[in-house]
Amino acid sequence: MYKHNKKLVANAQELRTNMTAEEKHLWYDFLKKLPVTVNRQKNIGNYIVDFLISSSKLVIELDGSQHWDKENKENDKKRDEYLKKMELTVLRYSNKEINENFEGVCADILKHIKI
Repeated sequence: MYKHNKKLVANAQELRTNMTAEEKHLWYDFLKKLPVTVNRQKNIGNYIVDFLISSSKLVIELDGSQHWDKENKENDKKRDEYLKKMELTVLRYSNKEINENFEGVCADILKHIKI
């Protein structure tokens, strides 16, 4: 459905194999159980998003501490603008939110899913 950079396929596969603890928690304890298709580490254009729910045009990104420095914030902004041009909604959650407010994160995601 979305064009992607074929050079990133191997990287996406590696990221699926080596998910962070927070990605594993969200995947195995919530997203995998949803009655919609959720893709992990999906290539879209020149980016790899953490999770994609195509049926809801929804991207879910989990941000570790590296996302808070100036350069990475700017990169995330460009990435989000690109995804928005693709008519995708981007939801971003920090690893801290996953660890400290998991139920709240899940409830927020549910608000954006079309079931």
